[in-house]
Amino acid sequence: MKLYIPIVSLLFIVTACGSKQEKIQPTVENISESVYASGVIKSLNQHQVFPTVSGTIQQLLVTEGDMVKKGSPLLRLENEAAQLNTESARIAADYARVSSNQDKLNELRENIDLARSRKHNDSLLLVRQRNLWQNKIGTRVELEQRELAYKNSETAYRSAILRYNDLRKQLDLNARQAEKNLEISQTMTADYTVRSETDGKVYSVLKEVGELVGPQTPVAIVGDANSFIVELQVDEYDIVRVKPGQRVLLNMDSYRGQVFEAEVSKINPAMNERTRSFTVEARFTKSPPELFPNLTTEANIVIQTKQNALTIPRDYLVDQNYVLTENDERKKVKTGLMDYSKVEILGGLTKDDVIVKPAQ
Repeated sequence: MKLYIPIVSLLFIVTACGSKQEKIQPTVENISESVYASGVIKSLNQHQVFPTVSGTIQQLLVTEGDMVKKGSPLLRLENEAAQLNTESARIAADYARVSSNQDKLNELRENIDLARSRKHNDSLLLVRQRNLWQNKIGTRVELEQRELAYKNSETAYRSAILRYNDLRKQLDLNARQAEKNLEISQTMTADYTVRSETDGKVYSVLKEVGELVGPQTPVAIVGDANSFIVELQVDEYDIVRVKPGQRVLLNMDSYRGQVFEAEVSKINPAMNERTRSFTVEARFTKSPPELFPNLTTEANIVIQTKQNALTIPRDYLVDQNYVLTENDERKKVKTGLMDYSKVEILGGLTKDDVIVKPAQ
């Protein structure tokens, strides 16, 4: 018992000495209210490149960092079957051309000339027979035979012309169809060469030679070489406060301790149901000297700013509307703008008042 009391007294003294509370007075300064957002840096027009056909990568034609133009080949897929189909279509097109079937047309043209000659000859014989018949020479049967021969030769002449025209139309149709099939085959063969859709820079080649890819498989990332945007994710509770033209303050791990500025340029109206957030794009107004796609960033979108506001640190607030005085009394205050570290005091305190930081 004699040892117990002094130990308790000593513990009380140490605890009392160690419980010294921090005190401050409100500060008059500028304060901004902002919305927090996280995101990534993206190249302008940055996009993934997809092949339009399936195949095995045969050759890579670019590497990371290469500059490309619209239409520049990026890689080639194995396309032996497509090449054979194209060659087959080319052979068929050559065979179907009218010039390749000129002999058939010449044959029918000769038949037309022969039918024309027969018709002309039968016409002369008919006229002669009619003259003889008028002079009571010959028989009625001979006249009718001449008339029938002329009609047959006339029919044969018209038939020869029809056969020629039909063959010409058929050859023209076959030639056009064969040419279209060749164009389709050549287009399909061209699809095995994956090309860039825009001018820009190759930021990433995602596959290697020998890998199997398809229309659902990205093979490269291409974007603008000099222009970048900030793609931010804003919580659904804050999106109604964000407007185009608002100032954005950015921090990046790649440039620790530095703040860069941007401006909200676009708000995607569709919410991501998985993350419950909206995508907001911003354009740099004050950018770092060098940027790369997919750098992470944290941002504050400035909603409003107030000059010469009376502020206190946010961690001095108790239950959002109270502060502690030197006498440990709770004093109600009216708050205004609030950022990540400070809050504006609209009423309940003056700059001469002293408040105590509540115990954590």
